[in-house]
Amino acid sequence: MLVVGLMSGTSMDGITAALVDIRDLSEGGGKLKVELVAHETVPFSNELRERLITLSAGGSIPELCVMNFYLGELFADAALRVIEKSGRHRREVQLIGSHGQTVCHLPRGLDAAGKFSRPSTLQIGEIDVIAERTGITTVGDFRPRDMAAGGEGAPLIPYVDYVLFANPERSRVLLNIGGIANVTYLPAGVNLNGVKAFDTGPGNMVIDRIVQEVSGGKKRFDVDGTIAARGEIDQKLLRELMEHPFIHREPPKSTGREEFGESFAIRLFKEARRRGLGPEDLVATVTAFTVESIVENCRRFLGPFEELIVSGGGACNLTIMRWLAERLPGVKVTTTEEYGIPIQAKEAVGFAILAYQALKKRPNNIPAATGAKRPVVMGKVAWGRKRWRNYNF
Repeated sequence: MLVVGLMSGTSMDGITAALVDIRDLSEGGGKLKVELVAHETVPFSNELRERLITLSAGGSIPELCVMNFYLGELFADAALRVIEKSGRHRREVQLIGSHGQTVCHLPRGLDAAGKFSRPSTLQIGEIDVIAERTGITTVGDFRPRDMAAGGEGAPLIPYVDYVLFANPERSRVLLNIGGIANVTYLPAGVNLNGVKAFDTGPGNMVIDRIVQEVSGGKKRFDVDGTIAARGEIDQKLLRELMEHPFIHREPPKSTGREEFGESFAIRLFKEARRRGLGPEDLVATVTAFTVESIVENCRRFLGPFEELIVSGGGACNLTIMRWLAERLPGVKVTTTEEYGIPIQAKEAVGFAILAYQALKKRPNNIPAATGAKRPVVMGKVAWGRKRWRNYNF
């Protein structure tokens, strides 16, 4: 089955689309053959990115409503672009899996809501719009079902990591560094029930915002980690950052802009200016914060492993990659590129797989990772123009 996966992460910098050929290798879908056919990244404009960040910090309900449908159009366009790039026709594609854009993630509820508070999450990018514009059945809104079952609705990609990277002889950690960093632990010979996964803390989110501040808005991120490489880490400030309670919280755990977003970064920037910290030193320090929070979580909550396989935008940051290798001696630090999956495409591939399993009515969460009480089928369906009986369940 040809499936398009769509992903926009907490960095809010664009949509990655991946066209994937997925086939069952065993009855019941225990083993899948997954082949990446094509991938494409469609960046958001600076204006759209800023509006999304503002919306996630507390925008209006009418703006949320409008943006839900506007992003649906953009996700649909990204899906059609990757299909065209592949040389295939949309009639050959049977399914789209869309993560949407997270604008709020509250796995512990909201204190201000009082008795009305519930664990909750919200991803926008209306799947009915995607299905209507493309004519292709679309699965989306994956996280709420896991939360309804008592989980945190995150992380979701560990199921995909297990499908793609579990190895009978080698223990591996899959690390994705998007806006937030998360790990999946796959001990040698692990079965699905033995997978551990959780968010470790900030990925690129704080680094990107600090770079924007110190550059006066001229730069959106630290290309190749060159600014951090020139700076000197402020060890006192790093120790204070590492006292953040999320870093030491036991899994299952997930986080987002609510803890490490705009307000966190701006407070940090102002404190660094008060201390007289130079721009390059501040970028180096927050980059070290990302690295140290990953390493601390691996050491505190995971068993031994031989490989750290990195994906996401942070894998392009050469300073992050170098510091990870230095802080994890004896571990092979590499990227998903070595295994045939481009670092920016992995999560889009993941949502293609999650959608495929949802359409087959197969559970696609990992309760041990999210904290859910039971396995559930995550994802809601917006049917395309083909009649449902055309699908081979």
